[in-house]
Amino acid sequence: MSWQTVIGLEIHVQLRTRSKLFCACSANFGDPPNTNVCPVCLGLPGALPVPNEGAIRLAVRAALGLGCTVHRVSLFARKNYFYPDLPKGYQISQFEEPLATGGFLEIDGRRIGIARLHLEEDAGKSLHDRFPDLTALDFNRCGVPLIEIVTRPDLRSPEEGRAFLTSLKRLLEYLEVSDCNMEEGSLRVDANLSVRKPGQPLGVKQEVKNLNSFAAVERALGELRDLQVRTLEAGEELALTTYTARTGELKAMRAKEESQDYRYFPEPDLPPLDLAAYGIDPEEERRLLPELPQARQARFERVYGLSAYDSGVLTATRQIADYYEALVESGIDAKEAANWVMGPVLADANLHGGRLRIPPNRMAELILFVARGGISQQAAKRMLPHLAETDQPVALLAETLGLVQVRDRDLLDRWVNETLQSHPGEVQRFRAGEARLLAFFMGEVMKLSKGRADPKLAREVLLERLSLKE
Repeated sequence: MSWQTVIGLEIHVQLRTRSKLFCACSANFGDPPNTNVCPVCLGLPGALPVPNEGAIRLAVRAALGLGCTVHRVSLFARKNYFYPDLPKGYQISQFEEPLATGGFLEIDGRRIGIARLHLEEDAGKSLHDRFPDLTALDFNRCGVPLIEIVTRPDLRSPEEGRAFLTSLKRLLEYLEVSDCNMEEGSLRVDANLSVRKPGQPLGVKQEVKNLNSFAAVERALGELRDLQVRTLEAGEELALTTYTARTGELKAMRAKEESQDYRYFPEPDLPPLDLAAYGIDPEEERRLLPELPQARQARFERVYGLSAYDSGVLTATRQIADYYEALVESGIDAKEAANWVMGPVLADANLHGGRLRIPPNRMAELILFVARGGISQQAAKRMLPHLAETDQPVALLAETLGLVQVRDRDLLDRWVNETLQSHPGEVQRFRAGEARLLAFFMGEVMKLSKGRADPKLAREVLLERLSLKE
């Protein structure tokens, strides 16, 4: 009988605020070590925390986007543990009465339950590579606002875990809750996994930490599943173990902590978190939510007639989806706009750090200029970098760059003759019936003309020279 995999995820997401959760220190990433600290985030005697309204509002927005029940009153708690990067000796979090419970996220038509979403502050960072044989401490992250999203044990494979995280990241970016930058620690994942025979109770749960990419999550979960199966099939028992995957392979760290190990108790320096005291009404916040990515993808398929693949690419981020819709609203055909965005526009963005550098109104102007026969598509693609750097009208820019479509018969004759003379074998094969070679000849003519030849006229001249009528 095969083994069933049971996975639950704990995702820590840094909220998109300028300041920390309980003080006014900057939450900016990358500043010099220990420059964004104060008595509050360092836990000095007499310093009292004050909640950040912006962070609370973002946490509520995330909870609503995940379909959670947002509790108008929740409690902060102290999570006690001793580690060098935690100067207070405890972390302010939430435990028995969290901000939100009971949501879900749908992947591949299946709902993955969200057990809870709560607010907490981040710890500092231990640096082991700055000084030989020493550990350095940077407390800049202490107090940075986080939400922790805890799933139910509903995931059934490492691949499903990765799909869930991809979908969650897209949702949080749409909601503008976080930049979800894993390299900067804005999104961190701890994964719990157990195996069991179908129909049996849940098995012993083990945890893997320090996962720095979604691919690493999938890989580490696969390794942990295989390790558990080998252990059980050898007749051995599983221990409550926490593993790290920092080096790319599983390595046991310590015994896994349970909630009682943290000795939670209500935070004495903070009153209950009453949303009304901050002017936050969950129902009003729900009305302000943007169209969520799965709903937008479904609408793109329904309204614009796009395939599931195309609509998935075009709704991968809110920025790309907005860009695409701006093109369609400018009068560009929906499928044509999709092809331009998924092709040249995203190719240019990938070369420039993901930035959509060309304003949609400029892109629409270029697409319409191509449709009117002003330049070829090949020439238009060569114009893209210039569109991002100048406000010059597209027609004038095309002329300046020497890309205006050539309809001069003498020039077209010259390019066609040169192409046919350079490929006598292909000419013979074409005349013998290989009609598909016409596309090859067209490509060669366009190369010779550097994309300037009018494709329609060039095709006519080619067919004449090849003595073939359509």
